[in-house]
Amino acid sequence: MTQAATGSEPDERVPGRRWTVRLDPVGRGSAEVRVSCSRPACAERRLPSAAAGRTAAFAHLTAHLRATPAPRADTYCACRADGCRAHLPDTGRHARTEQPWRCGGPVVLAVITDRAGRWWQALECCSRCAAATPGARTAAASSPSAPRTAGRPTPAVAGPGAGTPQFSDQQDTTPTGGPAPLSVPAPRPRPARRRPPEARVGRHVIPRDLRPVSLRDELTELGDLFRAYQKRPEPDLALLADLQERKARAFLTWSDVSCDVTLRLEAKRAEQAAAVIRRQHQHRTGCVPDGEEPGVARLLTGPAQWEYVRSVLAHVAGHTPLPGAEARLLVLMLTLRTAHSGTGNLVGQDVNALGLTDPEDLVERLTGCGWLSLPGTVGDLLASRPENPTPITVPSLVPGKDGTGPFTFGRKTRPKLSGWAQRVVSDKKLRKAKAPAGARLLAVTLATWTDDVGRLGPGGRGVTLDALTTRVPVDADELRDLIDRLTAADWLTDTALTDTHLTGRLTERVLPLTCPLPD
Repeated sequence: MTQAATGSEPDERVPGRRWTVRLDPVGRGSAEVRVSCSRPACAERRLPSAAAGRTAAFAHLTAHLRATPAPRADTYCACRADGCRAHLPDTGRHARTEQPWRCGGPVVLAVITDRAGRWWQALECCSRCAAATPGARTAAASSPSAPRTAGRPTPAVAGPGAGTPQFSDQQDTTPTGGPAPLSVPAPRPRPARRRPPEARVGRHVIPRDLRPVSLRDELTELGDLFRAYQKRPEPDLALLADLQERKARAFLTWSDVSCDVTLRLEAKRAEQAAAVIRRQHQHRTGCVPDGEEPGVARLLTGPAQWEYVRSVLAHVAGHTPLPGAEARLLVLMLTLRTAHSGTGNLVGQDVNALGLTDPEDLVERLTGCGWLSLPGTVGDLLASRPENPTPITVPSLVPGKDGTGPFTFGRKTRPKLSGWAQRVVSDKKLRKAKAPAGARLLAVTLATWTDDVGRLGPGGRGVTLDALTTRVPVDADELRDLIDRLTAADWLTDTALTDTHLTGRLTERVLPLTCPLPD
């Protein structure tokens, strides 16, 4: 403690150690988090997600606890200045000289965690303060020290029986004539009275006699739901906003029933928090009111365009005339160039930039089977430049007599879809890594199979391997290699490939290229 309980303690006791590990966001519009430690020797770290940041913060604090010596028995409580419940409040009166603070028990090393999982603090304090601190856990305890008496030396250890109480009616004599202590049975332990745990919602205790019963049940359920949300590995802003709205309504009713103004203020804060969280979710998913900038500016801006892209991928998966991932990727790009009328323009760079093993041979095979029609040779196509493009025709995409084709989007939408696919396959890091055609086809496919925040599959539950190999025709070993290539190119992160599913998420860098699945 900063002040001594007795006259001799300032020279004998030292302040307790304390340090804090924090988890803070890097900035708005980014999923990265910053892990920092109050110890000067610890450097700051940046992690790609909140889940990774919590894991790193917990590991950092655990390493400190393992390297820290045992708590010292002659320290002050490090929690005194924080308004610990085990300390007496400062009433302005003269402090009691015999015990100004209600501390006691051995000194322990306690760990306190923020309810929202944003900071972790370790400190040396007495066991009574640790027990009075909500959520505190004891990591280690000090060895009991002998009591100090001001101005008196510590007495030496006496022989057996010294210092124990003796009673004249229960004494015996030893061979030397002195009294011998008798063994006294220990008193029976008094059974502890256990009360049912108090129901809480946040910092508020829900009275057992609160009426109506439906309000008490709603508050109890809200407390359980908030505690369950804090244990989630990933945040769900939509769910959190709903919980805050329910809390605002329940606390407003509670305030009317109990005539407590503080509950009404808490309801107002919950209502404001719900609005802020809802807006964050809208910006994160791109569903913002007209006139506002979304948090993620996607290249394809609406759900209709996302569904058009998925319809083209599904059509190509069932109508590619040649096997293999390279043929599938080339057919996809040519389909997007000719989707509206069956005709379009192509230059050599469009084909050469796809990472094909032998682009000339592949184009000749497509023309040989009749799927693609060229006015000249394949060499002329590959040598053509933007100022003199080559016209191409895909007969299967030419509209029929009724004027309809396999796709429903219009003439203005087609170049947007084609430009999106070209941006994906020609991504800077994919080009720098010289990614093969299979990796680029996998990138296009996964970009259309994410949720609002980039997690793979509906609701972030992953993509089944049966559906994935239908779109990307490769075997299991080649698929694992392609996933590793996309991870190295900062396209995928947190991936896990099992016998049935691929889970993970797209990195923050490529979120503008994603086409989220419907809820």
